[in-house]
Amino acid sequence: MQQTAPDLDAIARTREALGTDIVRTPIVRCAGLEELLGDGTEVFGKLEFLQRTGTFKARGALATVRALSAEQRAAGVTAVSAGNHAVATAFAARAAGTHARVVMTATANPARVAACRAWGADIEFADDVHAAFEMANSIRESEGRYLVHPFEGPMVACGTGTVGLEICEDLEGIDAIVVAVGGGGLIGGIANAVRQLDPDIEVIGVEPDGADSMHRSFAAGRPVGIDAVRTIADSLGAPFALPYSFELCRRFVARLVRVSDPDLREAMGVLFRRMRIAVEPACAAAAAALLGPLRVPLAGRRVVLVFCGSIIDWPAIAREAAL
Repeated sequence: MQQTAPDLDAIARTREALGTDIVRTPIVRCAGLEELLGDGTEVFGKLEFLQRTGTFKARGALATVRALSAEQRAAGVTAVSAGNHAVATAFAARAAGTHARVVMTATANPARVAACRAWGADIEFADDVHAAFEMANSIRESEGRYLVHPFEGPMVACGTGTVGLEICEDLEGIDAIVVAVGGGGLIGGIANAVRQLDPDIEVIGVEPDGADSMHRSFAAGRPVGIDAVRTIADSLGAPFALPYSFELCRRFVARLVRVSDPDLREAMGVLFRRMRIAVEPACAAAAAALLGPLRVPLAGRRVVLVFCGSIIDWPAIAREAAL
């Protein structure tokens, strides 16, 4: 590993630095899911879609921008994203007194584009995620802006590690935490923090079939990529794994499972009908895993699902969900 994993002191300092700009999101009992499962499983949801900007991304983005020097903040920041991380970076830039110029994919949901503009960012559009990364790197080089990475690096891990701290502080007796995986920044940070707090808790990752770069990286024993993202869960569409987040996941994540797009659609519908929450496909991934490949392995256990975020409009929900 290029750098050591953040210890609990570093994560606690990050939480202090984030201050009141970041919400301590609630954990709720998911009685509707428990009734549907009917196997004695206790299910809790960590509601990160109630976070500032609507997703967990605000934690890592603000932690990164707050750690920049005055000179770096004066030059501004850039980011690349299907939408959620771009919104988080725009928010973080405003909170830290700098400016963001972000690159979003052309297919980004209009709600995310509008939110990004509302936080004051300039936006460029790219045809796909690979082209978006190239464009963001070009902006970084030509304008001297700091690239706020969506999932890689120790400050991202410190920011997402605060989610793990909150879960373990707010709920006792946890057996497993289920987390959606894009590039691995969220689950890597959570797993690192949780394993230091309680090594008996399993942290389990969920990837869509059409964006399974972490599965492929685990199989290869090194970070690898995919040629294209083929899933409705565009927020989980990282085109590749990278060394830092990959190593955190390899060391601390207990296992990975995959879910299909039909699984995600069904889970979106279940969450709406059973919990009255309307979420994007990525946010439904943890529930899809519990209702599918993890249903038997986690039966009768105490499980936390991380509802990672949801910046989406109703037309997209109605189009994608099995309502």
